[in-house]
Amino acid sequence: MSKEIGMAVNHLNRPWRIGGTLLLALATLLAVALVNPTPASAATLTMRGADVSSVQRSLDLGAKYYNAAGTAADPLDILAGVGVNYVRLRVWNNPASGYNNKAKVLAYARTVKAKGLGLMIDFHYSDTWADPGKQFKPAAWASHGIGQLQTDVYNYTYDVCNSLKAQGTTPDSVQIGNEINVGMLWNDGKVINNDFTNLSLLLKAGYNATKACNGGTQVIIHTADADSLANARWFYDGIRAKGVPWDITALSYYCMWHGPLSTLSTVINDARSRYGKPVIVAETAYPFTAANADSEGNVVTGSAPCSGYPATWAGQANEFAAVQNTARGAGAIGVFYWEPTWYAISGNGWDPANINGTGDQWDNMATFNWTGGINPSIRWTP
Repeated sequence: MSKEIGMAVNHLNRPWRIGGTLLLALATLLAVALVNPTPASAATLTMRGADVSSVQRSLDLGAKYYNAAGTAADPLDILAGVGVNYVRLRVWNNPASGYNNKAKVLAYARTVKAKGLGLMIDFHYSDTWADPGKQFKPAAWASHGIGQLQTDVYNYTYDVCNSLKAQGTTPDSVQIGNEINVGMLWNDGKVINNDFTNLSLLLKAGYNATKACNGGTQVIIHTADADSLANARWFYDGIRAKGVPWDITALSYYCMWHGPLSTLSTVINDARSRYGKPVIVAETAYPFTAANADSEGNVVTGSAPCSGYPATWAGQANEFAAVQNTARGAGAIGVFYWEPTWYAISGNGWDPANINGTGDQWDNMATFNWTGGINPSIRWTP
């Protein structure tokens, strides 16, 4: 029995209670309700998203995209036609390739908004990939301590957001950090010995900058903790205890790394009720083939990386449908597919420091095949 349940029952069981038998029964019902909260009713997925951060480079290199009828079209139009209503774009501070920097994000944001799609900006606060295993500072901030980093985060976040606002493409939401399971801007913003102080200062700076830019822009805090209720609680309890504000809780979920859908459901349900905020799956994906389109090894291999879902068009579509159904059933409001447009195009490699010399590790996880045709079965559904 939790401390809170015990206090509630003890309070109602005091000798001076009126109608003791009735109130004792009410106390018992209260305890049962707190232990077994009402299950989530199925939500509507209002944020049906795709992270297409690599698509500008693909298009610049001449990539073509085709709908299920075989007609060439803009990839955003094709995705919107199968249910997408929201686009996620990562922003790196100063990537060597020049792609995914502020200027490129501003340019593509105009395309996104012109098509009536929602816009999420995913701040990595790095010149390259940020994820649970690495959170490198941008080179320009490398020598900065936690005091200066707070200013850096505030100024950079505000600048990107306000630049988007000034051109009429105000972001609907922003992520303050990407998959920050144990912090961001390492090592200053890393959680060490369960001390969330520095991370909380950085997250507050990002939140305050976003709200100063536009009060209606939703602030998202994103981890890859869909595999562990304990880890999710450790992180979000930790930042909550430090007074960090946020609007939406976000999780990454890849079945081959994060385990069964039942765990995803448990974590979404708990996060939604524990923190009182909407939850989204900010990243998910599944392969449509075990083959490889280029000389760069794929991140996910095998003919059926997750049981019950072969690496085929149908397997990919069914696994994505299962993720959406699970998220919806647990009360989440959104699911985003990560990089559905990133099929193998020479010159659009994974490493921003060597974009021409590296290949695509995700070509079998895209929802477009290697000649640009969309998976005819895939759908984003409310």
